[in-house]
Amino acid sequence: MSVILRTGMLFFSLLVLCAHADTPLLWNQKAVAANCPPTTDQMWVDYAGGHACMRYFSAGVLQNAPIVVVVFSGDRETFITRAPQNIPANTATAQRRQAQKLALKTKLPVVIVARPGTYGSSGNHYRRRQPEEFNALNAALDSLRARYHIQQFILTGHSGGATAASALLTLGRRDIRCAILTSGAWDLLNRAETLRQARGEKSNENKDVTGLAAPYDPLYHLDGIMPDSQRLIVVIGNLLDSNTPFELQVKFARALREKGHRVMLVESPAYPPEYHNLQGNPGIRYVNRCANH
Repeated sequence: MSVILRTGMLFFSLLVLCAHADTPLLWNQKAVAANCPPTTDQMWVDYAGGHACMRYFSAGVLQNAPIVVVVFSGDRETFITRAPQNIPANTATAQRRQAQKLALKTKLPVVIVARPGTYGSSGNHYRRRQPEEFNALNAALDSLRARYHIQQFILTGHSGGATAASALLTLGRRDIRCAILTSGAWDLLNRAETLRQARGEKSNENKDVTGLAAPYDPLYHLDGIMPDSQRLIVVIGNLLDSNTPFELQVKFARALREKGHRVMLVESPAYPPEYHNLQGNPGIRYVNRCANH
């Protein structure tokens, strides 16, 4: 094969990869194994009671990494009804760019793992905080660790992503170096009632804000967290948070301490009017502190 032909084929392959990377990612799609060949940002996972096609977007060298930062985004329910091309940062390229920015700040490999139903991962985002969401994410971490021989993870998440990260703690993982949880949602039924009351809505004390009963609430599964004197869990929030009430974040942190875990509870400035999104991405500072501990 001539050099010109090989060069042309390589250029064509790069064009195909770039076009694929810029294709809008699908949301709330069913898990179909035939549509989920293993790639550098996609994996098929099986877990108790189900299976999923999980998307992830990375920056830095994952292979044999001692520590990898894993990022879970917050809830994205308002995006579900939009056309994929109208969802912000809804391409593999855009997601990898976000991972690259975080990798530069943390000086560690970073993986953004898309929660079920979002950014190309199969599943139903309307069913978030049900056991299948967290089981799929847990299986995704198992797959990443096996694929790249990763030793430990630093889990980070905001809002619903913080809830997801804390849920993985309760599933008995032994490979979590730290968990950095910002504006997390816990005591989910209590939170839902608080929000309904604030909005003047009808009481429904048995259902989460999703409208589903029996959410998997990490607050009530703390016995599943493996003892580890070296692991640090950081809970960061704002006193005025009207989305995930700070008193419930405090309740979660205190419950962790009562179980003997190392916990930091941090108050941080946030943007009005909800005071839910924190200013200056404070979680990054604690990722760096954790990695250097």
